[in-house]
Amino acid sequence: MLPSPTLNIGILAHVDAGKTSLTERLLFDTGAIDRLGSVDAGDTCTDTGELERLRGITIRSAVASFTVGGVRINLIDTPGHADFIAEVERALGVLDGAVLLLSAVEGVQARTRVLMKTLRRLGLPTLLFVNKIDRTGARGEALLADIRRLLAPVPVPMTSVTGLGTARAGSVPYDLEDPRIRGRIAETVAEADESVLAQLVGAAPGGREQDGGPARGSEPPLTADRLRAALAARTADGSLHPVYFGSALGGQGVGALVEGIVRLIPPAPAGTGTEPRGTVFAVHQPPHGERTAHVRLYDGALRPRQQITLHRTGADGAATSVTGRITSLEVIGRPPGDTGPLTAGNIAVLRGLPGIRTGDRLGPADDTAAGPALFGSPTLETLVRACRPARAAALRGALLTLADQDPLLQVRPAPDGATSVLLHGEVQKEILAATLHQEYGIEAEFTPSRVVCVERPSGVGEACQEIARFGHTGPWATVGLRVEPGARGSGPVFTYETELGALPHGFHQAIEETALATLQCGPQGLAVTDCRVVLIRSGFIGPVSTAGDFRTVTAPVLRRALERAGTRVYEPYHAFEAEVPLTALAAVTARLAARGAEIAETSGGVHSWLVSGVLPARHVQEIQGRLPGLTHGEGVWMSSPSGDRPVRQGGGGTG
Repeated sequence: MLPSPTLNIGILAHVDAGKTSLTERLLFDTGAIDRLGSVDAGDTCTDTGELERLRGITIRSAVASFTVGGVRINLIDTPGHADFIAEVERALGVLDGAVLLLSAVEGVQARTRVLMKTLRRLGLPTLLFVNKIDRTGARGEALLADIRRLLAPVPVPMTSVTGLGTARAGSVPYDLEDPRIRGRIAETVAEADESVLAQLVGAAPGGREQDGGPARGSEPPLTADRLRAALAARTADGSLHPVYFGSALGGQGVGALVEGIVRLIPPAPAGTGTEPRGTVFAVHQPPHGERTAHVRLYDGALRPRQQITLHRTGADGAATSVTGRITSLEVIGRPPGDTGPLTAGNIAVLRGLPGIRTGDRLGPADDTAAGPALFGSPTLETLVRACRPARAAALRGALLTLADQDPLLQVRPAPDGATSVLLHGEVQKEILAATLHQEYGIEAEFTPSRVVCVERPSGVGEACQEIARFGHTGPWATVGLRVEPGARGSGPVFTYETELGALPHGFHQAIEETALATLQCGPQGLAVTDCRVVLIRSGFIGPVSTAGDFRTVTAPVLRRALERAGTRVYEPYHAFEAEVPLTALAAVTARLAARGAEIAETSGGVHSWLVSGVLPARHVQEIQGRLPGLTHGEGVWMSSPSGDRPVRQGGGGTG
């Protein structure tokens, strides 16, 4: 007997569009929960953290499950706020499809466009759910036009709306058996499907034979089943996007959405390998509780008491592995007490692995299935200190625990007992401070955030230090290092030109660890990245030499090599799009140019202008704040991290 298919579906949206409310409605309407939770009341199924309930926002991804017609659907409710983009990034990596929410009142918002661009780039099957049709100001056809212009070129409405913008609003699924409705929807599907276009053209009356081929009009009419098949095929490859209108709070249109999920989003192909392969996409650990981890499996199977090895790449570029034994395994969606294994395509909560971290990979060490990051790394840094010095160690431990749950929350020691934390935004910093206070009982103070810059080598530099002569004090170690630029995005890499085995393993390890640690502070006081550090000479005297000798020598040798190579400072940039009224173009582009923006394209000119380009990240918040005044409140800003560029001396200004 074949296992029941499973769909892992993400719920994504701009903040406050209704993701958590939709998740509650889906679970309630399908019988998974017996009471409808409310964000306002703080009793929803997926927002379980105290801060999530207090603030009414999703901070951490949560998984809930329901079954429809023999198909198990795992819903992953993700944060909508830009500061928690790391959670969204990890969720996208384990999805089979997505539901992207829009508000019928607010329409296409900036964050919606960022998410949709990412979903389309991945080719992830995505359904659109237009929420809040029962709110005053809700729009229908005008919003569809905005979706076509700003989000997806081929949106296919699957429901009609009655009483739009009133408490009596309803959502009625289109009946594809009706020839008129079928023809109208087929015309839209034909924009993305040549076979549907051919059938529409071939079925047109009055055709004539051309080039010896059959006469136009000889094709049979397009049936409802054929149209459904075309809808499913084109949804699966991401070339069109079905649109459902409804209300998460009232339940209108949710049934049609569920049917669309089951009919139009295909489950992931069954795994063919026998070795377990998967991704850890969420880790939760209360201050005094056991660590649990959510794992999506792609191949093989996992069972309780099975020993597994997890692989990860640290912020310093070093690859490490962690081995442990699963003590318990709970497959999402299965009845309590079901002790069956976790199989490919499913998600489970694992226990018994204290060293497990978000982002860990299960499978071969060189498995690249996790793919590249979809969103940029954090661009802000803050220094954190305990208000009470006696709590400094507890603060460091709490931050390290939170960093295990969110690898993009990079934590490292800073001068004067402070801890450096990398962030995506100010709201994330507020949440971090509240978490430390409420969950760990630690009052902490944060310095104003600053943009994170990095150094990269400009050239090649070498340095060497010889073993001290007998009769002289000093370390008994020879270390010669060469520093050279690495490929962009490669991070810091340590490698060898010396023969492996020429040094004992412990000495090799001491050199590599010290080199990677030294790169955290380059000649200009910033972390050095995208560089290769090559061991070109080594020597020791046994049994006199120790690993400590090599640690002592490596740091100054590497610093001299970096100084000889030279480094250049790079600052983070954001790619932006600004939609502005016709009359505001000059004012907006002048402000952007004054802040160092490079404008790539200006298009439109009929209803508005769309300005796109790149901008130093340090000026993004200012531009966002000034845009409403420059555009009389009509401007729309969208930006996301887009790599970095050399700092231009005197360019851009700060005022």
